[in-house]
Amino acid sequence: MAKKTVATLQKGEGRTYSKVIKMVRSPKTGAYTFKEEMMPNDAVKEALK
Repeated sequence: MAKKTVATLQKGEGRTYSKVIKMVRSPKTGAYTFKEEMMPNDAVKEALK
């Protein structure tokens, strides 16, 4: 099933998006959580600042 998803993302408009995973620290507990989002390749560097 995953192969089918990856194959559809590599055609056409799928190549212009990237999955960004950020590690974010919770101010309450101090524990780390991961935040995932799909965004255009142009916005990746700006989002990781």
